[in-house]
Amino acid sequence: MKITKIPLILFFFAGAYTLPSCRSPKDLVFKEVRDVSFENLKFSEAVLTLALDFYNPNNFGMELRRTDLDIYVNNIYFGKSVQDIQVKVPKRNDFTLPIQVRVDVKNLLLNGLNVLMNKQVEVRVLGQVKIGKAGVFKSFKVDYTTLQTFSILGISTMPEQENLAAF
Repeated sequence: MKITKIPLILFFFAGAYTLPSCRSPKDLVFKEVRDVSFENLKFSEAVLTLALDFYNPNNFGMELRRTDLDIYVNNIYFGKSVQDIQVKVPKRNDFTLPIQVRVDVKNLLLNGLNVLMNKQVEVRVLGQVKIGKAGVFKSFKVDYTTLQTFSILGISTMPEQENLAAF
């Protein structure tokens, strides 16, 4: 009788050990925008490059492979970022996502006036990212909204900002 109880006890402990690993991943935590610059500034289109800093609160690392994102500032379309990239996302650590955004200059001017008048703007990112681990990748929808404060010297994230990401 003792022999049949041992496999049952082992099964219970194995299930209790692996059950927490089946939880869905936690959202990445946005930290700040930095290194904003323009490349290829033309009459009709510009390319904005910037670095987005994030924190991965998960107990596992991942790799980001692709972004396909639409960016809105105060509900006005700002630009699009489509990139095939490889960014390592370390477990429980910070990482930087460099992105390029193709911006319509008309929208850039409209949003620039909006920023100067409000100083605080809502930035919304909609689209998909492809994230995976060990060669298995899956696309996730992104719907991220944050409030940003802008100053003459640059962009800064509001300290009381809430993370509204949906991965």
